[in-house]
Amino acid sequence: MSAYKSIALDGPSGAGKSTLAKLLAEALGFVYVDTGAIYRTVGLCAFRKGVAPTDPERVAELLPELHLEMRYEADGLQHMYLDGEDVTQEIRRHEISRYASLVSAIPAVRAFLLDRQRELARHNNVIMDGRDIGTVVLPHADIKIFLTATAEDRARRRYEELTQRGQKLDFAVVLRDIRERDEQDSRRAAAPLRRAEDAVLVDTTGNSLEESFQLLLQTVKERLSV
Repeated sequence: MSAYKSIALDGPSGAGKSTLAKLLAEALGFVYVDTGAIYRTVGLCAFRKGVAPTDPERVAELLPELHLEMRYEADGLQHMYLDGEDVTQEIRRHEISRYASLVSAIPAVRAFLLDRQRELARHNNVIMDGRDIGTVVLPHADIKIFLTATAEDRARRRYEELTQRGQKLDFAVVLRDIRERDEQDSRRAAAPLRRAEDAVLVDTTGNSLEESFQLLLQTVKERLSV
């Protein structure tokens, strides 16, 4: 048994996984691994090279030359680098969300990134968020949480986040994209989004960020005895 503890946090797009995982990691002294950012970086690479994310063969051809790096900077946050460039902000553009969802459904991409993610858990106490952490990446995680909220609630949060970043979008577009991504993530052949049988279900619909955080922190402390 590993001396390190691992927390798997799964759930649909816009459920607040990244924000809450960062807060939990800080509170527990764990390393936060944002797997979505890793897939977004692959998606950004395809976007920049003009490769359609729906073309698995061409996307797979990008992988051998993909210079992707994850660093933890002085701000304590995970930064993503593509070909030596810090793309941490670039990968959060709305159009890259679609690319991330589609490239993450490609088996070659998932296989390429799987061991990188597991390696981090072998050498650190980690909290890792994504779509298939508890079912595929860390099936033996010490605790698994499936975080969710209604599509409307998740779209509202995403809309507010994008607006704060200066991106101009209609709420209806954000809600449509959330529903489309739910469909894509749940139906994909490679590691579809689903709740692990032993995962704790946490629904944060209507909760404030602080309420959601306290609920998750209490859940983790009870099960990990930390």
